[in-house]
Amino acid sequence: MDKIWNEMFEAAKAVQNARKISGYVTCGEVSAAVRSKSGRIYTGVCVDTCSTLGICAERNAIFNMMTNGEQEIDRVLAVMPDGSSGAPCGACRELMVQLMPDSYKDIEIMLDTKTGRTVKLGEITPEWWI
Repeated sequence: MDKIWNEMFEAAKAVQNARKISGYVTCGEVSAAVRSKSGRIYTGVCVDTCSTLGICAERNAIFNMMTNGEQEIDRVLAVMPDGSSGAPCGACRELMVQLMPDSYKDIEIMLDTKTGRTVKLGEITPEWWI
């Protein structure tokens, strides 16, 4: 992995803190880091609820980026509970596509931090439904 991916991994690991908030809410099992086109790294954690009110770590990190005035994504990395990485879910992919409909295919996704395997969002989300 290059230096930027390592920085993103460390930023995501720094906020990963699995905990029970209440009998209905847990958070922090999965964390994510999003690098904007400006080079800033934003983080987020998953929030799981007993209903559909939760949010994935990737979307949380994207919303953090948007809260801070940016909207263009360069790279995305998620850290699973076991420390591995993986692809964003369909809802996270859909948000990225809607956020960047003309250039979403160029967003880099870290699939495997152990091997450094990355893909472009366009490879795993080739055709947008709209």
